[in-house]
Amino acid sequence: MDYSIYFLPLFAVLIGYFIALFLRPKSKKNLKLLLAFSGAFLLSLTVMHLLPEVYEADLHHSDGHHHHHSSPIGIFIMIGIVFQIVLEYFSKGAEHGHVHGHDKMQAIPWLLFFSLCLHALLEGMPISNHNHLAYGIAIHHFPIAIILTTFFVNAQLSKKAIFFFMMIFALMTPLGTFISENLHFLSKYYTQISGIVIGILFHISSTIIFESSEGHKFNLAKLSVIVLGIILAYFM
Repeated sequence: MDYSIYFLPLFAVLIGYFIALFLRPKSKKNLKLLLAFSGAFLLSLTVMHLLPEVYEADLHHSDGHHHHHSSPIGIFIMIGIVFQIVLEYFSKGAEHGHVHGHDKMQAIPWLLFFSLCLHALLEGMPISNHNHLAYGIAIHHFPIAIILTTFFVNAQLSKKAIFFFMMIFALMTPLGTFISENLHFLSKYYTQISGIVIGILFHISSTIIFESSEGHKFNLAKLSVIVLGIILAYFM
């Protein structure tokens, strides 16, 4: 068993947490470039690897016969996109680094907490069959962890609450991978679950790419990291 698929997403969040807590990076430009790279890398992994394999599995399961030249997997992808939109209503877009405001918090924002944890849990499920996706999720979670931790520190949330939040968030993706590997009845619904996760990743990664530049202006640095993300994903 390749245990790195568990440790990579976990360590990515914890490293981001410690960087935000102790180094306190000030450059928003570098974070936006890192977000753009992570979005391009994750989207490319999804399009180039996860999507074709899920459609192939779906075609094999149905013996190559789909009515009206359509596949049920497309419905689950759209369910994933809509589901992510609903999650973002509660998480305020924290999955792609879109958190604002520095009002003092007295307690953990539970709606944001549960939304992010559910999002991270679902992201971990396809990793058991697509190990390379662990790299994409890790790179995606790293800047998000920095942004989230910085947001909570600025909002003066207690250190214990921040640690609790980020530790549980870090464990969710490995937990999703563990569940999909060990609850064998879920294998019957692998293509459907993967379709939903693809929809979630589509929405998240494309939103990251579009939001990582201000005013949608041409930015050579942003374009360069996006192309780099695509190229690296191609060779995974």
